[in-house]
Amino acid sequence: MTPDLSTFTTPCEECPPSPVPVDWAVVEEWLGLRLPDDYKRLADRYGPLEFGGFLHVHVPCAGEEFEYADWLREVRREAVRGLPEDERPALHPEPGGLLPWGCSADDDALFWDTSVSDDPDEWTVVVRHQGAIPGSGLLPWHPYDLTLTGYLRHTVRDTWETPSPPGPLMGPLPGTVARPDFLTDAGPWTPPEPVPPRLGDAERRIALETGTGPAALRLLAPPPAEPYLGDGTWEQLYADLGTRLPREYVELLEVYGAGTFSEWLRLHTPLRTGERRFTTLVEEILDGYRQLRRNHPDDFPLPVWPEPGGFLPFGNSIDGDYLGWLTEGPEPDAWPLVFWPRHARQGPPLAGGLVETLLDWLRGNLVTPGLAHLDEEHDDPLEWAGFRGWDASAYW
Repeated sequence: MTPDLSTFTTPCEECPPSPVPVDWAVVEEWLGLRLPDDYKRLADRYGPLEFGGFLHVHVPCAGEEFEYADWLREVRREAVRGLPEDERPALHPEPGGLLPWGCSADDDALFWDTSVSDDPDEWTVVVRHQGAIPGSGLLPWHPYDLTLTGYLRHTVRDTWETPSPPGPLMGPLPGTVARPDFLTDAGPWTPPEPVPPRLGDAERRIALETGTGPAALRLLAPPPAEPYLGDGTWEQLYADLGTRLPREYVELLEVYGAGTFSEWLRLHTPLRTGERRFTTLVEEILDGYRQLRRNHPDDFPLPVWPEPGGFLPFGNSIDGDYLGWLTEGPEPDAWPLVFWPRHARQGPPLAGGLVETLLDWLRGNLVTPGLAHLDEEHDDPLEWAGFRGWDASAYW
C-alpha cells in the first residue's frame, strides 16, 4: 500500500510535495532490479520528499542541482569512504548489495538491503549513520527490521509509539512534508547512455600498474589539447624568481599547462603576467607560512624561499594544502618535493620526482600527511585520475 502521509504529516505551505513523471520500466531496467511497490507509489503520488526538514526520500528525477544516477554513485562512494575493505558492505550493483533511497541533513545514508528477499516489497532498511550506533554489528551501519513504509511511519512523528520501534531511529521528526528546496525544478529523468571504457585492458594495466614516466601519466590523465601556461616566458619567470626551476616540472607544464589533477591538486599558471603572476602567488603563500612559523615553530618547521633550502610552492589543493620544492643546493633538478598539509603535521620530503609522485598518488599508492588518498574511492580510479585544464575563472 501507499503510505498515507496525511495520517502523520502536513504539507508545507511554501513548497508542498508534487509528483514527477517516472518511467519505472526504464528505471528498473537501468538498475537491473525491480523496486518496492510502496516506494514507486509514494514517488508517483508525491515526488521527491523532505520529511521534517531533515529526511529526504529521493526518486528518479533530474534538476539543476540533482541527477539521480550521479546521486546514487555519490552516496555509494561516500558511504564507504575511509572504511577498511573488510568493513565495507556489498553495494548495488553488486548482487544483493545495498541500494540507496534517501539521506538526511546530517549526511546519514539510507538503503534497502536487497539481499533480504527476491521480493523487493520485503526489502528492509539499512542506515549508515554518521555516528556510532550502540548494538550495531558493523558500525556505523545499522539494519532495521522495517520496510520503507514502516521506517517512515516510525520516524516521522511527534513521539514514539509503544512499544518502541527497533533500533535507534532518526527523530522523532516534525510532521511537515515538502518538496526539497534544491529540487523545485525537478523534472523527468533519463538514464545516462552507457559509456565505453576509455582504455582497453592492456592500456589500463599500463596506466594503473606497469607504466612509468610521462607516457604513463598521459595515459592515466590525458593532457588538454591546448595547455595554458600564461603569456610570459620561462626566462622571464626565472629572472623574477632568481633561479631556474626543475626541468621535469617545466616539461610537465609544457604538456599539461596549469590545471587540476583529479579535481583536487592544482598546478598554478607559471608564465602568467600581470597582477596574478606566479611570483605574486608564491609571495602570498610564503608570507602566510612565515606568520604561522613565528607563532607555531614546532608545527611549521620548513624554511621558506629564498632562505637556503627554503620551501618554494608551485601548486595547491582545493583544501588549502601546498605542493612545492625544498630548494636545497644550486641544482634545481635535485630539489626534493615536499607537501605542506593544512590539516596534518608536516611530513618529510617526498621520495620521488614530480611525475613519479603524480603517478603514485593518482594510482592510490602514495600516502603522506594531508594528501588525499585516492584508493579510498569506491569507483574506478580511472574516473578520478583525470586532468582539467586551466579555467580563467579559477583562482590561480
